[in-house]
Amino acid sequence: MGNKINPLGFRLGFTQNHCSLWFEERDYSEDLREDERIYNCIENYVQHIKSSINSSYGGITRIEILKQTELISVNIYIAFVDLFIEKKGPRKKEKKDEEKEEIKELRKEVQNMLVQSMLNSVNRKLVISIEKVDKPYREPKILAEYIALQLKERVEIRKIMKKAIQLAEKADVEGVKIKIKGRLNGIERARKESAMKGRVPLQTLRAKIDYCYYAVQTVYGVLGIKIWIFV
Repeated sequence: MGNKINPLGFRLGFTQNHCSLWFEERDYSEDLREDERIYNCIENYVQHIKSSINSSYGGITRIEILKQTELISVNIYIAFVDLFIEKKGPRKKEKKDEEKEEIKELRKEVQNMLVQSMLNSVNRKLVISIEKVDKPYREPKILAEYIALQLKERVEIRKIMKKAIQLAEKADVEGVKIKIKGRLNGIERARKESAMKGRVPLQTLRAKIDYCYYAVQTVYGVLGIKIWIFV
């Protein structure tokens, strides 16, 4: 059973918590679409910053949304907070001041998106906070972004997975499992490559396992990456 469903949803209430907390009786679908738009707006903003500084790293690992009567609180967990500082270039400012400017700009982007969409939360106060992840390669999404970058550079598959496992081991994980599927190395038929190191007990509910699916566009087509990390 543990192999047939999402490991995060399977452990909801045991070792996993909801990433969005709110209650709605009438307009549940509107709030759900609002969450999706907030996620997309933040992702697009970070992608814009990454492209402006020619960086391939610094992706978002998790976004948590807490909605109250007059407040929306958004917590962004990001691997490399310097992403919000390097955009400004070599200006003599303190990092905290530059971070605050980027957060203000991000808050403005999200607020404009809410106004344009005419959603329920237009009149609510929006609070955005950014928290740095101490061990980036302990997060499956960051590891998937690294693998995706190497796949675009046409590095050999086995070499990529071996290096990714080494990065995860340095982050003190109990086990890691990686699967890559698609037209690997440009072959005609799709195939699957996998690698595993340590323990990944998918059927144990008390095991804290992080999971990520990531699709990457290459010259040969779309490749799918799945990563399980036993924290």
